[in-house]
Amino acid sequence: MADCPELQMMPAPGRRLALHVGDRIRFDLAPAGPDGAHAFVRTTLGRDAQVRAEAQAPATHRRALAGAAWRDVPMRRTAAGWSVDLTCTEPGFFLGKPYLIDADGTTHWPAGADVGLSVHSGRWRSGNTIYCAFPRLFGPLRNRADTADRLIADQLAVLDRHGYTVIPASGTLRDVAQAVPHIVERLGCRILHLLPVNPSPTVNARMGRYGSPYAGLDLTGIDPALVVFDRRTTGIDQFRELAYTVHRHDARLFIDLAINHTGWLSRLQEEHPEWFARNADGTFRSPGAWGTTWEDLVEIDHQHRPDLWDHLAQAFLTWCRRGVDGFRCDAGYMVPVEAWRVITSRVREEFPDTVFLLEGLGGAWSATEALLTDGGLQWAYSELFQNYSGREVAAYLDHALVQNRRCGLLVHYSETHDNNRLAASGRVWSLLRNRLC
Repeated sequence: MADCPELQMMPAPGRRLALHVGDRIRFDLAPAGPDGAHAFVRTTLGRDAQVRAEAQAPATHRRALAGAAWRDVPMRRTAAGWSVDLTCTEPGFFLGKPYLIDADGTTHWPAGADVGLSVHSGRWRSGNTIYCAFPRLFGPLRNRADTADRLIADQLAVLDRHGYTVIPASGTLRDVAQAVPHIVERLGCRILHLLPVNPSPTVNARMGRYGSPYAGLDLTGIDPALVVFDRRTTGIDQFRELAYTVHRHDARLFIDLAINHTGWLSRLQEEHPEWFARNADGTFRSPGAWGTTWEDLVEIDHQHRPDLWDHLAQAFLTWCRRGVDGFRCDAGYMVPVEAWRVITSRVREEFPDTVFLLEGLGGAWSATEALLTDGGLQWAYSELFQNYSGREVAAYLDHALVQNRRCGLLVHYSETHDNNRLAASGRVWSLLRNRLC
């Protein structure tokens, strides 16, 4: 067995391709070699069950037979060499590479790395316009340009100085459900993406009066502020009502779920403090980025924590069983590839069409590429919203269009929760940026 520089393959060695279920991929190998030679493609394509078993082995403590996902597919001889067409039949990340066996049984490989194939569900081939909603803002003041109440602002300031926590009225999941016809039918959005709906720490809030929605206290809990007091239903029931409404309009539901951190005193921190990172002095560590420390958060330690990864996979599955079709993975680039492989493979086992949207802002492109391939995630945040001049926009789109074909969609959000609202710059500016995206 040896690398053979004379052998040429297509797709080229090391190439990455993003495909959908139902697509076909053609492998070519040349030259044909001497009489009596045979050629094969060694690939994991079509063996997703075995790929998942190997990925989940650290968390399930089950032994996985190394290399069990690989199979050899015979190639047919052509005038130019060897060729075979393979059909993508299931979502996942797969590898493949053709090779030649000559008449005396010697194996020859083209020089270079395997081809990587990111196969996505056919459900997400097109029409993926996203409406991002912050449920708290869907209350009675949702149509106002300024939600500050000048009449009580001075009173609230006095209460703040005396250490009181003042929690204003909130929009609810049912308020969002009432807006679904407008979002889907009038605006034409096919995906409703909810910012986190988990309970947040209002008592020690560091962002607004409710606290940051990204300081979640329970990975599978519903924030009581988002629930109507209704003796017939639970908060989970009301979330399922929203999911049903979205699906009834032939749309899909995404939620934000952060697994790089939780809020201080979260249920996970109380039950498993050993799963959290600590500083040299033994104090719990808060994560951060861009020179800012997020003091209302505590960082999860993912290093060599297969039990933790299994626990997190169960949280994702819980939301899928409630009707969620996809997840925005906040600060996902801070979570290791090994953890994501366990989580995505476990979810794909039960819900193969689920989309994982990586928030990789602040991370290197190499980390994003690794997570969109080996990690099993499908989409990633685009950085188009940070580009403004014609030259910046053109250069970034050149990058994005290439990566869409290589790894997966780079999703163009026109604004994010980390930036000022587009509307602050006026209606015309908002429309232009939305149309661009």
